[in-house]
Amino acid sequence: MRTELCDLLGIDYPVLQGGMAWVSTAELVAAVSEAGGLGILGSGNAPPEWLEEQVAKIRTLTDKPFGVNVMLMSPYADQIMDIVVKERIPVVTTGAGNPGKYVSKLKEIGTKVIPVVPSVALAKRMERSGVDAVIAEGGESGGHVGEQNTMPLVPQVVDAVSIPVIAAGGIFDGRGLVAALALGAVGVQMGTRFMSAEECVIHENVKKLLLKAKDRDTVITGRSTGHPVRVIKNKLAKRFQELESLCTPPEELEKLGVGKLKAAMVDGDVEYGSVMAGQVCGMIEKIQPAREIIEEIVSEAEKIIEKLSQGR
Repeated sequence: MRTELCDLLGIDYPVLQGGMAWVSTAELVAAVSEAGGLGILGSGNAPPEWLEEQVAKIRTLTDKPFGVNVMLMSPYADQIMDIVVKERIPVVTTGAGNPGKYVSKLKEIGTKVIPVVPSVALAKRMERSGVDAVIAEGGESGGHVGEQNTMPLVPQVVDAVSIPVIAAGGIFDGRGLVAALALGAVGVQMGTRFMSAEECVIHENVKKLLLKAKDRDTVITGRSTGHPVRVIKNKLAKRFQELESLCTPPEELEKLGVGKLKAAMVDGDVEYGSVMAGQVCGMIEKIQPAREIIEEIVSEAEKIIEKLSQGR
């Protein structure tokens, strides 16, 4: 199960773990990379010193390639990128903005730059800026989402650019990996699936909620703010929807969300915290090691491809 993505990033399997703030910490990142995928540290709005500590910890746990996700709206984005350069991080993924101004200095040190894109237009712009690949992420994913869904988005991006495309959003197992490859992607990025990894240090309350989740248990809030977010339904999500129906000003809604992701993932408040998760949360049935997750995905994908090749 090798694709050109494996050669590009120096990994065994074409599986990336999404860089989720307050979720993708050193423990999970190292475990995924050790298992042959690419672990990605979620820097979110964290200060630079936190990133330095996490990178040092990752390097005590694995010598395999790993990445850092940089949220470009973070007030620390410039400092985070300086640390990425200083530490010569192998791979950088980006979200919530255009990484164009950073691309040349990242490529000078051999870092692979892979932005997350929600549209064909942004994918083409990213290609022109010199990035190595793009992650085409559909609205089935957890957290901040775009308007397009994965199935129509990925092939359109594949047709529009000449650089490798990685599919994300609504991908959970080997079936999703094979589907992504059929759409023209060279691999997948998965976030919600890795929230169920043993090495993921999110609060136990969140993992219990994921295990109980059903297929219709996520909802998108914040559309009126211009920053829609997919979360598991709870009291906070209901309050968001109520306020949006009353045409509450976007700035007031934004204030309601401040600190709520940490409240859920770190403190375990699954009622008034923001439990960002994708639509595949209803497929989670157990907590298991990251290595086992990747082995299951790859094994299932290989069996499906063999079965399809035999016309069964």
